[in-house]
Amino acid sequence: MIPASAALPGPDGLLRCPWGLSADDYREYHDSEWGVPVHGDDALFERICLEAFQSGLSWLTILRRREGFRRAFDGFAIAEVAEYTEADAERLLADPGIIRNRAKIAAAIANARAARELGAGELDALIWSFAPDPAPAAPKTPADVPATTPESTALAKSLKRHGFRFVGPTTAYALMQACGLVNDHLADCHAR
Repeated sequence: MIPASAALPGPDGLLRCPWGLSADDYREYHDSEWGVPVHGDDALFERICLEAFQSGLSWLTILRRREGFRRAFDGFAIAEVAEYTEADAERLLADPGIIRNRAKIAAAIANARAARELGAGELDALIWSFAPDPAPAAPKTPADVPATTPESTALAKSLKRHGFRFVGPTTAYALMQACGLVNDHLADCHAR
């Protein structure tokens, strides 16, 4: 018998982290994306933005609007978003395909400018420099998964020093999980 707090079998019989079974969108994200290493400045910039927009909301809300975000933010191309004007911010505030939060939109634009200032390849290098080495042990239950770590706290501080916004330690840790810097799939999860 599987303890309620361990990975659970899905309709296909595969063991998954419990959160990965709550909706089809979550299952797809859990199985194919979460914890898979992400590289590239634009790809990481997208994840930073989405994690910031998620703050205070369900991740499912963000997943279901991700294509809307990509259209609205020019595919999260740093060079494009860094050039956004007040007119672009107003356009985004009127876009029903995204989360229309003035502070989060301003943060995304500011973060693009901060990423541009770092230079090509530097956002990737900066973020990945905080990957824990050695990797932490596989969590056995969801209770074993932290909300923050010393690495996520240090990453958040470093990003803020470089001018990034909406990147506290919890958001930084969610970014680390989403981008594969840490693998927080449960020990018996098939995606581990």
